[in-house]
Amino acid sequence: MSSSDLSFFSKSKSSAAHHTQVPREIYVTTRLAWKAQQQQDSLGDSGSTASNSNTHPITPSTSESSNLKPNPNRKPKLATKTKTKTPHAVQRVREKRTRGYSPDADTTSTGSSPPPHTAKRRATSSRASTLDVEPIYRTSRSRSVSAFPPPDTDTDKLSRRQCWTHETGYPGEGFASAAEVVKGLVKRYKAYFRNLDDPSDTSFEPHEDSCPIAELEYPNNNASESFILLAPKDPDHYNPIMCLEQSLYTIIECYLTPAQQALFGKLPRDLLIDDHDTPPSSPLTPPPSLPPESPLTSPDSRMASPPPQQQEPAGVDYLRLIQRAIHRRDGPLFVQTMNTINHLLRSLKYPALPDDPFAPSTPNMLTAHIQTWAPTPAAPDPIPHKVLMRLIDETYQRSVGPHVHRLNRYSAFSSEVYGELMPAFTADIIAATGLNASSLFVDLGSGVGNVIMQASLQTGCRSYGVEVMPAPAEVGRAQLRQFAIRCRMWGVKAGEVEMEEGDMLTSPRVSELLPQADVVLVNNKVFLQSLNEALRPKFLDLKEGAIVVSLKPFVSSLNARVTERNVDDISAIFDVVERPYRSGSVSWGSNGGTYYLHRVDRQGYAGIKQRFENSRARLGRAGSRR
Repeated sequence: MSSSDLSFFSKSKSSAAHHTQVPREIYVTTRLAWKAQQQQDSLGDSGSTASNSNTHPITPSTSESSNLKPNPNRKPKLATKTKTKTPHAVQRVREKRTRGYSPDADTTSTGSSPPPHTAKRRATSSRASTLDVEPIYRTSRSRSVSAFPPPDTDTDKLSRRQCWTHETGYPGEGFASAAEVVKGLVKRYKAYFRNLDDPSDTSFEPHEDSCPIAELEYPNNNASESFILLAPKDPDHYNPIMCLEQSLYTIIECYLTPAQQALFGKLPRDLLIDDHDTPPSSPLTPPPSLPPESPLTSPDSRMASPPPQQQEPAGVDYLRLIQRAIHRRDGPLFVQTMNTINHLLRSLKYPALPDDPFAPSTPNMLTAHIQTWAPTPAAPDPIPHKVLMRLIDETYQRSVGPHVHRLNRYSAFSSEVYGELMPAFTADIIAATGLNASSLFVDLGSGVGNVIMQASLQTGCRSYGVEVMPAPAEVGRAQLRQFAIRCRMWGVKAGEVEMEEGDMLTSPRVSELLPQADVVLVNNKVFLQSLNEALRPKFLDLKEGAIVVSLKPFVSSLNARVTERNVDDISAIFDVVERPYRSGSVSWGSNGGTYYLHRVDRQGYAGIKQRFENSRARLGRAGSRR
């Protein structure tokens, strides 16, 4: 036993303690007697009568002590195992020393056995009592429940956005209609409708120079589109008949009042539903005042249109007839019903002029209805979700769909692998980040630009996207032109959208806009680690409160403990939240996953760093005292 261990025991009062080598053996004997005393105390507490026997304290005699040899490895023999109870005051002192208590600690425990691991506690008690450092983390919130504060849902602020346009809806040159898209791929389509009354009629068959066509009036003035009535051979390809049907139902549901909707019939719940009822006994005829073939597309021709309440007989459900024609594949019934529906829409778009020439004319009832759209805390974006989705889908189908084969040409295992975020996932990101009309949204690696267009249309924000690959960048510019046309046709107004073909790391425009950005999207699912590392310094230019959205985190560990290695890391300015996305949210897989919101929180980081510096200073002072 080392001499340091002997200092723990109290000195003996025997005269033999003055000998040169005897004190070591006396201390050992006293320690063994103390352990036996603890066992005796335990027996006494249990009611044993052994504690009441005539016992006397064991004290080594002078002769016994003088015969002992100074052998540290030898265990001394006791003359008797019987011990007397240690005095109460001595017990308290020994107990405090054994447990590592400070001398001024207040305790009322007496006669208890030493706790386990006494030696380990004794070795660390000095440092533990001097410095108790609490682990410091970037945030105290749990990963599973972490959430940023909800975005501002003040209806007064939300209602300031003007989502309607005063421009005419005329598409103009360069308009990519549904008919033109199908004409370029007519070999991939087949006939869907037929003439039930004339089996020899081939007008509904696909031809290179002529195809069956139907028109659809859009809400804004002078806006209409042609649809070729053919079905794709591959069910996953663009279906113009279903597209026409969806757009028609969206216009009637979102742009008309309930009284106006009654003119068209009852909106069906599903597309292409079965209807086994027999056709109406009376033929479907247009009103005699205006033939359906009349191209009523100019404001001057609306003078001859009587009020819609006087045009059609009550009780005809034209929307149900559309469903029936699709189900029965009755081409003539479908075309005739669409002509009547378009006539009704034109009568609402171009009401009859008032009898008084000095009275103001009645505006377009469909576009006037847009001004009644109002945001709510539950739906902070004024544009109805169905209108938003139809406009985005129409633009994508005409602009991107025919060029998908070009987007798949990229180098494998590189940062240029092409992938898209679906509209539902984009809507979730917009809601999570609180984008609004005063925000700037930046997409680093924007692809064909579908995310920045949706963000500007849904919230009215200003959007910017940069894409390095030539093919997606070219398709994205074409889609942006069609997006602007379709916004006018639907009578809505989106925020400003800017697209650039270039490298996000070297673009001067990126360096200019990042300090102003409120939300930055980086679809870095397949980015190489070198590219992610190169992007991290650019985030130092972001303003306080800006959010970086990514598919892979830009931090080494979520809610990592602040240490010497990461206290000065670039990513320490971020407060990171992990969120799940549902299956079908991305183009490269059907499974769900997680995405990350990095909020710039320099003030929180400053507080964390100050706490870390204070803890490090306390640790240094404690070490110097030792």
